[in-house]
Amino acid sequence: QVQLVESGGGLVQAGDSLRLSCAASERTLSGYAMAWFRQAPGKEREFVAASNSGGGNSRYADSVKGRFTISRDNAKNTVYLQMNSLKPEDSADYYCARSIRPFTVVPGMRMSEYNYWGQGTQVTVSS
Repeated sequence: QVQLVESGGGLVQAGDSLRLSCAASERTLSGYAMAWFRQAPGKEREFVAASNSGGGNSRYADSVKGRFTISRDNAKNTVYLQMNSLKPEDSADYYCARSIRPFTVVPGMRMSEYNYWGQGTQVTVSS
């Protein structure tokens, strides 16, 4: 069973940076796209960023383009989300997820394309 554990969340001020990490319980990230989603209170979970298995193709939500960067270290079974210039509207629980299909060239942006999820890490950005 694949287990994903997020970390790195916290309370920061607007304009600050955070780096989230998502560690897998075993060598299960290599070959699969990985994504970050987020869910704010009272809102639906939304796509944030995704990386294909090799890390050479990434996609971002328009709201985070230019501020967030997804990266991965397959040797360490870890995916990262570097978040810069944080805004109060970035406050949410952040979840990492692993794709259902391996070796996809273009990583998906829909929740239905991912079947393993972490428990989430909370990010709060104060104004």
